[in-house]
Amino acid sequence: MADMAQYVTLGIASELLAVPVERVQEILEVQLVSRLPHAPDYLLGMIDVRGQGVPVVDLCRKLGFDASEDTENTRIIVLNVTVSGRELTFGLKTDRVFEVTVLDEPDLEPPPEIGVKWRSEFIAGIGRRHRAFVTVLDLNRLFEASEISVIAPSNQADGRAA
Repeated sequence: MADMAQYVTLGIASELLAVPVERVQEILEVQLVSRLPHAPDYLLGMIDVRGQGVPVVDLCRKLGFDASEDTENTRIIVLNVTVSGRELTFGLKTDRVFEVTVLDEPDLEPPPEIGVKWRSEFIAGIGRRHRAFVTVLDLNRLFEASEISVIAPSNQADGRAA
């Protein structure tokens, strides 16, 4: 039997994307984000999630798309990501969340080298679901170690609340 994995499917602009369900802590409705001074444009700021300060990244901006207006479908996906041996929590603002779906991991295709509108190093693979292509994000690369000092409070790495 093939190795099947569950993914949360989401959308930004006209793109259909997915993140591994085991990385998802929760999915929140869009909410007020406290801005951070001098932060990169993709870092919207911080939200409070059960007493923990969580940085929120705008997935549209991070992938090089224009920022989108918030709608009733806009969501923040709270993710647990391991970067350089550190377990970190981030919020990922997305235009919409669709469903949890199953993809056959061995059938994931590598990202194309041409024709991608955004940085292909953020792509773990391309799957298929209901005759549509689903781009699986590489969360470790999306939240690169070089950016951690910018978007993750240092006390988040050692387990203390922000």
